[in-house]
Amino acid sequence: HQPMTDPVGGQTLVFNGEIYNFEALRDDLHAAGHTFDSSGDTAVLARLLATEGTDACGHLRGMYAFATWDPASRRLTVARDPHGIKPLYLCPNPDPEGEWSLLVASELRAILASGLIGRPRLDPRAVASVVWNGYVAGPVTAVQGVSALPPGTVHTYDGRGREVGARTFWAMPSGGAAGSGTLHDLRTTLRDTVAAHLVADVPLGVFLSGGVDSSAVANLAQRARPDQRVRTFALAFEEDEYNEGHHARAVAEAIGTEHHEIVLTEGEFVAHLDEAIATLDQPTFDGLNSYFMSRTVREAGLTVALVGTGGDELFGGYTTFRDLPRLAATVGRAARISPALARRAAELFVRLKQRGDHGGLAPQSRWAKLPDMAAAGDDLLALYQLSYALFLPSFQRELLADDLGPGGPEALVAQGGLAPELRARITDEVRHHGTRSALSVMEQRCFLGERLLPDTDAASMAVSLELRLPLVDSVLTDQVGRLDAETRYEPVGRKQALRDVGLDGLDPALFDRPKRGFEMPFDRWIRQNLGGQMDELMGDASAAAAVGLDGAAVTRLWGAYRSGAPGIYWSRVWAVYILMRWCHAHGVLL
Repeated sequence: HQPMTDPVGGQTLVFNGEIYNFEALRDDLHAAGHTFDSSGDTAVLARLLATEGTDACGHLRGMYAFATWDPASRRLTVARDPHGIKPLYLCPNPDPEGEWSLLVASELRAILASGLIGRPRLDPRAVASVVWNGYVAGPVTAVQGVSALPPGTVHTYDGRGREVGARTFWAMPSGGAAGSGTLHDLRTTLRDTVAAHLVADVPLGVFLSGGVDSSAVANLAQRARPDQRVRTFALAFEEDEYNEGHHARAVAEAIGTEHHEIVLTEGEFVAHLDEAIATLDQPTFDGLNSYFMSRTVREAGLTVALVGTGGDELFGGYTTFRDLPRLAATVGRAARISPALARRAAELFVRLKQRGDHGGLAPQSRWAKLPDMAAAGDDLLALYQLSYALFLPSFQRELLADDLGPGGPEALVAQGGLAPELRARITDEVRHHGTRSALSVMEQRCFLGERLLPDTDAASMAVSLELRLPLVDSVLTDQVGRLDAETRYEPVGRKQALRDVGLDGLDPALFDRPKRGFEMPFDRWIRQNLGGQMDELMGDASAAAAVGLDGAAVTRLWGAYRSGAPGIYWSRVWAVYILMRWCHAHGVLL
């Protein structure tokens, strides 16, 4: 029943998401003499905003984006949850005399569908972001004039759409509290977090891959509901090298859940690929795995599901946490001695490694980035971005059209894949952290916040499935930040702290296997059937130019991949293909 108008304050609220502590907040309001006609969290949020204003944001625990209009002051207030689980996009009218002042939406495509912005123009910074990251990192969006509201912030606008106030109500833990928390504190917080995410008046399930993160969520969910079997779901494949369904089955049996395994075949993937790509709210090389899992779970009759996303970022599960501290120390020392010598030595190493035929395109792998990393020195954020870059900066400059944006490719690539606003925020949040804790912030703000969360939300909402992420929770993040570095990260990559507090009662041998992220057999499918569908677009120079890419460079990339050139992985060509396909499908062109 939205928009909802609060009978006390008179403000009108539009709200997307879930407030997990709304019952406690409602009890506090009851104690203060407030009454409610509705039993849901929207009414509680509306009253809290009416009584406390924007200070209310500091009391909320959940995933949310909202907009509230105060007719008395003629002020619009918008806010987004701390981690950015729920998106929020803003578009001010460039015409101050126009019939509308500000568009607010939870999907970029909603703004496009309104027809109010005329012919949408592609933002050159978005093209550069996709070429670097594989996705569009906020606050930039694919459409010029539209921006993403930063997570954990609240902004206020007047009736003419002019910003009159902005503040950050939640930031990553500063690092000063590290060492003040224990595993006992973490265990209590994590159990409470999972229990809060289980509150629902409809059937719910858990995505279970068999890894540490999803297994911890499923295990704690089952322990929180001992009187009923939790339903778990796993996605499996016909290709043995990608199929980890047997691991998920073993974990489910140990936990005691009602387990369901769904096999995704290549034929089914190809048959539903168009509708899967149509769910992407912005160009991104990720998100399709979330779509197929969400679609299957929704078809099983569920409308709410828990996922284990976020554990790697919190507890150092990625190889980044092992490799980058070593690299930062090495290149930092070399750069301090002689930056030029360090870069020349790295270039010599790369030339020796690159001997042989590479299909006309040098490998774009991590070791090939060593000269650029040597130049970055001890700039940890620059090293982090380079480690995740799809392409070497030199080839990025070739991929981007010469006339793309002010300053051309050189200026766009120099930004390092991040807008200045996001770079400044991360730099501020990691200021007092050690190396691994700083990397955790970067992983949460970039890989998680700008890639996984938007893709997951778009994919799940497309099939009307609400995904909840217990490990992406501000209270839990604060508690994890109180652990000392050794307890939180050692041994690096094992996520031992999460194992200790989340896998009680399960045989550790179930998880003693090499870490592997959830991945679909894209490479095999592209080289077999999908490649034929991609050929025409990847070879169309005019289609590439319309989205700010150099057609010859795109063709060379595609040819190198098709010929099996080393270091040209499927994700590289898929990112370029999706950028071109999304922009042409939505008419978002230069």
